[in-house]
Amino acid sequence: MAFQTRSRDPLLDSNMQAAIEKRGKELIGLLLIGVGLLVAAMIGSYTPDDSNWMVSTDAPVQNWLGQTGASIAFLLITFLGKGAWAISVFLFAWGARFLLHRGEDRVLWPALMLVFWLIIVALHFETLVPGDEWKAFHSFGLGGMIGNTALGGLLALLPFGLAFLVKFLSFLTAIAVLALGAFVLGFTRSEVTRIGRFLLIGLVLAYGALANLLGRGANGGLQAARSWQNRRAEQRTLALDAEDEPLVYSDPMDETEFVRNEPQFGLHAPAPQPVAAPPVEERTGLFSRATNLIRRGEATDMPAPELVDPEPVADVPNVPGDERIAEKIANAVRIRRSKTPPPSDLSLTKGRGKRPEPLIFNQSAPQASPASEPQLTAGVSSVPEIPAAPTPEAIPQAPVASALNTPKAAPDMPDAFLADQVPTENLPEEPAMTSPAPAMPSAEAPRVQITPRSDPQPAANVSMEIPVAEPRKAVVEQPQRKPVQPSARAQAEAQPNLFNEESDSDFELPPLSLLTNPSGVERLHLSDEALEENARMLETVLDDYGVKGEIVSVRPGPVVTMYELEPAPGLKASRVIGLSDDIARSMSALSARVSTVPGRTVIGIELPNENREKVVLREILASRDFGDGNQNLPLALGKDIGGDSMVANLAKMPHLLIAGTTGSGKSVAINTMILSLLYKLTPDECRLIMIDPKMLELSVYDGIPHLLSPVVTDPKKAVVALKWVVGEMEDRYRKMSKMGVRNIAGYNGRVKEALAKGEMFSRTVQTGFDEDTGEPIFETEEFEPKSLPYIVVIVDEMADLMMVAGKEIEACIQRLAQMARASGIHLIMATQRPSVDVITGTIKANFPTRISFQVTSKIDSRTILGEMGAEQLLGMGDMLYMAGGARITRCHGPFVSDEEVEEVVNHLKQFGPPDYVGGVVEGPDDAKADNIDAVLGLNTGGNTNGEDALYDQAVGIVIKDRKCSTSYIQRKLGIGYNKAARLVEQMEEEGLVSAANHVGKREILVPEQ
Repeated sequence: MAFQTRSRDPLLDSNMQAAIEKRGKELIGLLLIGVGLLVAAMIGSYTPDDSNWMVSTDAPVQNWLGQTGASIAFLLITFLGKGAWAISVFLFAWGARFLLHRGEDRVLWPALMLVFWLIIVALHFETLVPGDEWKAFHSFGLGGMIGNTALGGLLALLPFGLAFLVKFLSFLTAIAVLALGAFVLGFTRSEVTRIGRFLLIGLVLAYGALANLLGRGANGGLQAARSWQNRRAEQRTLALDAEDEPLVYSDPMDETEFVRNEPQFGLHAPAPQPVAAPPVEERTGLFSRATNLIRRGEATDMPAPELVDPEPVADVPNVPGDERIAEKIANAVRIRRSKTPPPSDLSLTKGRGKRPEPLIFNQSAPQASPASEPQLTAGVSSVPEIPAAPTPEAIPQAPVASALNTPKAAPDMPDAFLADQVPTENLPEEPAMTSPAPAMPSAEAPRVQITPRSDPQPAANVSMEIPVAEPRKAVVEQPQRKPVQPSARAQAEAQPNLFNEESDSDFELPPLSLLTNPSGVERLHLSDEALEENARMLETVLDDYGVKGEIVSVRPGPVVTMYELEPAPGLKASRVIGLSDDIARSMSALSARVSTVPGRTVIGIELPNENREKVVLREILASRDFGDGNQNLPLALGKDIGGDSMVANLAKMPHLLIAGTTGSGKSVAINTMILSLLYKLTPDECRLIMIDPKMLELSVYDGIPHLLSPVVTDPKKAVVALKWVVGEMEDRYRKMSKMGVRNIAGYNGRVKEALAKGEMFSRTVQTGFDEDTGEPIFETEEFEPKSLPYIVVIVDEMADLMMVAGKEIEACIQRLAQMARASGIHLIMATQRPSVDVITGTIKANFPTRISFQVTSKIDSRTILGEMGAEQLLGMGDMLYMAGGARITRCHGPFVSDEEVEEVVNHLKQFGPPDYVGGVVEGPDDAKADNIDAVLGLNTGGNTNGEDALYDQAVGIVIKDRKCSTSYIQRKLGIGYNKAARLVEQMEEEGLVSAANHVGKREILVPEQ
């Protein structure tokens, strides 16, 4: 037995499926439009300066989509040029079709033909002439590499002239772009037809509108000209009639005349009949239909005119008062008087009347005529009394109302243009004079007081100057921060190594990639409004302390902002400088540094920013100032208060003294200076001697090939190392004197020339005279040319050395600071205790270049810099740099982490162990050590020839006089007590005298002679 089963209904009916399908297509359309927007943004914001597949820089990316957008846009522009915009057009078009459900089903073939369309578009752009900006950054045309290749192939195949062929191909490719583009963008024949029809109608409508505007302007100009001619003719006619007819004068009246504004008609005046417009001939045709359409549009835009019946004055509830009407008339008359003065040849008095005529006067008829009405005329020109018949069609208007209804722009416009504003062809002519009408007893018009003119001459234009507060000059000067220009080395390192090429040299400088990338550092920007507000607040604070002046400039920087104060005359700078602590407290700042600006009349007030900007060492090392500069020993100091990189040359300093408390950034600054030398110079160009009594800061560099000896941590060995440096300096001076050069640069230049030629250095010297002839004998001395590297001695803590062997250390430092510059030996010395017992006067005199980090007191600041200000620094790399004893510059040192230092050291250790010089730490032999001590004035280990003679004299005196005491030797030889005591001790050591007994006497052990 079979049972019939029920068929299940589908989960989604057909309507729901169709709706889901439509929503899906709309989602695809939105996605395509979004991708098209991204492509357009990438191409539109493309700049050749951004990092891409071929060039990599540290400059910030300017593309709106970041590094990814810059890389993709570079590929599109390189291959397609300006034709890359076709991709965005394709995505927009098909996104709109999917979104509007118009032909989205036929997307397959247009998508396949997109590639050919892009090639044709690129070829068309390649035929166009590129601009200078495009030529400066691209080696191909506007069509990219594809368009360039295609155009080159066609030019080689077709046997035509180059200029003609390029123009012909441009025309053909333009047609092909439009034709194939219509297919690729999905346009059907009917859509193309509709678009063409729409464009044609638009052109016709635009042409019709333009013609209509031109015709209307010509018609208005013609009417204005005719109206002006008619008015001139009327004026001439009236002037001629006035000469023949007797003038009618009004009765004598007072200085003030009251004019009654009475209605001329009854309560119900006949309504004016609208004037019928002439019939317009209806035309046929496309252009006529377009013109009619425009006219109908204009007719619908303008509201239909309405005819309003004039109502009597009695029915109006709110009648303006006398004062208000008089004020309005007076204003109109005043404007009229100032704009259009009356001509002098049209005076009513003709020289007979001396009283000035009023602006509005009453020419009344004889009293016997009760139906007469006062006649109002203007006082500008003479109008004879002309009788007029009653005209019912004319719309009555009171004189005062006429004055009030006059447009405000009327006094400023010529009559011809006023006539052009209202067409007069179809309107009835109004009589010049209205007919008299009986006065209405029920409603009395307001009485208006009119003040006549007191002077017939035209009133002079009085210019009223309204005091306007001058806008305050903007004091904020935002620095123009240009992107850091990378050096040639930075650009070379940014290029990808496609073939894994290995360097042939034995040593390779550390790459910049070992350091922190500056692109990840947040750049801070202060708004002009906030800086302006701080400047005004600072002026208020200074005014509270009695300091008069004005903030004339604000210079924001990455760490601090300098406000330049223009003080009032007679104000001492020391008074403002002494208020640094009070200014910091009032401005709620950590500290405030106040100092004069050299070469200017302003006082600089430096306040810290709320958020500090981090200074990265890599950004300075990759700049052109460091990489492409001509400094022999460049040091990356950091950035100044304006954000510009600061690179100093140690060879020109020639020595550097650094001071700062613990945690002020002194050790980090020494690391950045060492890395600056390691990134710039090879071991053949620069060698280092590091002295670190603290045994922590510089020990990480132990083992790099630049060292002349291991890092010295023992203060006693530090003295030996410094003495070796003094001996090396003396040897270098002897070598340079043989070559006849003045400095190490000249010596190394001679060595390079000799090595290039394969020659040896030779020197001819005189060795004596010939015994037979007596002539001098010369010998030629040859020695191998060998370049001398720079030697930089770095001492991290000078205070510990001064405590152990202060006299010897000071003698070595003094000798090196005075003479080591020409030999290529330079010192970098740092201390965290800038007191006078560590930084003595001798050291300060020989170290003109100094850097001070944050110190604890003003005394320490004066010790290191000679002035106050270092105690107001912020710490963490904030420093004051004094170059050559000149002006002091505030600088923010770069930060380098311990991990970065270790990576650089590990890279350098890959090139083998360092070539140590044994005599640096062990010390020279005794003879050479005695010579070095003699140069330094340290005769602790023996006597010089001069002291030997002095000792012999002392021995002779003791043997002769049989007396030996320190004071006796001091008196006899006229020397100091210390030297006399040393001579007596030497006699005791050699057995000439005995030791002193309990009373201090010594026995002479040498027998009498």
